[in-house]
Amino acid sequence: MTDQVVGTSGPEAPGESPSPGAPRPAFFGRGRELKELRAEIGRAGLDTIAGRGAPRPRVLLIAGAPGSGRSALAEHLAATLADRYPDGILRARLTSVDGTALTEGEAARLLLDGLGVRTVPGAGDDDLTHAVRQALTGRRLLVLLDDAACAEQVDPLLPEGEGTGDSLFVAVSRGPLTGLTGVRPCALGGLDAPDAHALLEHYAGAVRLTVDPRAADCLIERLGAQPAALVLAGGHLAAHPKTSVADLAHRLGQAPADGPGGTGELPRMARLSHDALSANAARTLRLLAFAPAGQVDAHTASALAGASLPAVRTILGELAALGFLRPEPGLEPGAEPRWTVPTCLQPVLRDLADDHERPAELQLARARMLERTVRLLHSCRAVTDPEGSPARVALAALPRALRFDTAEAAAAWLERSRAALLASARLAVADGELDTLARRLLAALARALLAHRDAAEAAPDLYPVHGLVLDVAERRRLPREKAAALLNLADLDASTGRTRQALSRYRAALDAARTAHDAVAAGRAMESVAGAYQSLEEWPRAADWYGRALTERLARGEHADAARVYGRLGTVHTYAGRYGEALRQWRAAVAAYRRCGDVAGRARALSEQARVQEYAGRPQESLRTCQEAVQWAREAGDDRLLAALRLRLADTLERLGDPAAARLHRAAAEQLLAAEEGGGAESAAERPDAADPDEEAVAALAEQAQPPTELRLPAEAGGPREPDVSDGTSGPAAAGEAPEGPGERAVQEVGAVHLRNP
Repeated sequence: MTDQVVGTSGPEAPGESPSPGAPRPAFFGRGRELKELRAEIGRAGLDTIAGRGAPRPRVLLIAGAPGSGRSALAEHLAATLADRYPDGILRARLTSVDGTALTEGEAARLLLDGLGVRTVPGAGDDDLTHAVRQALTGRRLLVLLDDAACAEQVDPLLPEGEGTGDSLFVAVSRGPLTGLTGVRPCALGGLDAPDAHALLEHYAGAVRLTVDPRAADCLIERLGAQPAALVLAGGHLAAHPKTSVADLAHRLGQAPADGPGGTGELPRMARLSHDALSANAARTLRLLAFAPAGQVDAHTASALAGASLPAVRTILGELAALGFLRPEPGLEPGAEPRWTVPTCLQPVLRDLADDHERPAELQLARARMLERTVRLLHSCRAVTDPEGSPARVALAALPRALRFDTAEAAAAWLERSRAALLASARLAVADGELDTLARRLLAALARALLAHRDAAEAAPDLYPVHGLVLDVAERRRLPREKAAALLNLADLDASTGRTRQALSRYRAALDAARTAHDAVAAGRAMESVAGAYQSLEEWPRAADWYGRALTERLARGEHADAARVYGRLGTVHTYAGRYGEALRQWRAAVAAYRRCGDVAGRARALSEQARVQEYAGRPQESLRTCQEAVQWAREAGDDRLLAALRLRLADTLERLGDPAAARLHRAAAEQLLAAEEGGGAESAAERPDAADPDEEAVAALAEQAQPPTELRLPAEAGGPREPDVSDGTSGPAAAGEAPEGPGERAVQEVGAVHLRNP
């Protein structure tokens, strides 16, 4: 929450401060404001008076300065209204911890994540806001938008039309959101006197206030009855039993009106409480302003402060009792306590850090914290490796606090820390002073995400990560890293259908790779450019770029990669209807796989050659080629490929008018697939006596068979069918598909992980 009002949730001894792990005290007070907000919900609009359904959801606006309890009031209101909205409460904070306002697209993505709707990586703001409006239509939800900076953040998120008026939006902001029509803000000032006294009593105890009620009134007046300032004042009194309420009120009156954090009651009280801390506690408090997403635990604080864990745990408990930290709710029993730094205190703490710490010390603190994050991410990924692997051996040597016992525990940490990890990445890249560490952090984060999620699930988080890599590369003029980041972003664009945008990035990646004299990345970019043109059905350009990539592969003696590119060229020519050229490329692919000793690749290339022969109206040549492919697939021991080839043989034989032989091959294919699904089956190469059609009989049938009167060619069918036995050596290349082999590994080493399309 941005701010918090506290009340009592149970009896406590007078003057006793809440323990760090104690439940958050219940909300109290603000009765007048709650009544006003509930009345606003029931206020009839013009559409209701006219007998029409509301075209938009009702919007409630709670406006107040940071520290006024605006977020706490919104949360309490949402809790009291929850039973009216069966589809639940949806929350999003529209301003980051460092004070940067989120774009409307970023806000929409948060809401879509809360709804469990998968978002498109790299989608524009308009697409995201449209998606969230669609997702909210027809639901009865209470949507809480905290810390809104302007109306432009809120208005695009509001659905319109029939079925949208049953939801309720509660927005929290510093002031009126000019531009939202029909919205009357509920402006918050200080607490009423009885509630302010009760809040102080909760922290400082009733006796000290009762002894000197005038001093208590004076203290409340000087704090403007602002809840966050009263919390700090109560914590200060509880931590200093010998300080009277009158003394604290006097010190506040004597304190400078201006200083770190600016003017106002909250910064003044925060500075006074900070100055009363011990040197180590005050320094730790200041450095907590750099905790990612405001989330704090003992290990994060220890890394920032460079202090031992026992000392930091004691300090964090002290700071929580003073009101500087809020315990995170919902922790499992025995779990390490976690806190959040209220965002209303973040500007004060940052200004205090700038005022008291040298820039080099702040940079060192950030580096320590980010270095720990990198090691945690390495551990998070390593735990997914097999037992006995080098990564698991290295993992066992790490300190206990940096290890995960199971992959499930690592995945849970990754999900729980998602916001903080992305904030760490932005913090590392922010000023360019930690670019080397930033590159390691971004690479580790990308690998950890891909280790625990599939590529499609990880893509929305990977997109901003690769964008940050690109920022670092452009700022530091690192063409190799720039090429890697552009390739990764283009892969994500291509996977979501934004082929033109992907093509532009692939071309830019090629330029960067050439500048860096990185032949591997350049070849990768050429193939990706060709794949993009292929997806756009611009066959001549696709063939031209595959030809360039092939020349590079042959010049470097990369015969396995050259075989794959021959297959890509064959596919492009097939789609273009140039069957003679396609057959020439597939024969070259077969020869290249033979030279490499890749038996399975040879079988697949022969299979695709047979397909093109069929398209070209040569069914008997296709039959003989497919039989040869069957022999090589059997030698490779690839039962799935063998089954696919038998099905293709069956189709060809049916076209040639021999259903009996076709049935034999189809039955053999079904046996192979059933054995593979059953698991533990022998391969075809290990079952020489397995049921198999008589090859000589099939050859005789091929000689006797006549072509059908009408063979449906690709031009008539709307283009060739998608290859069904391809493993990436043939068939249409997905736009931006990363080639396998040393090219991918080399680009990974520059600090970014390439996504490979399945």
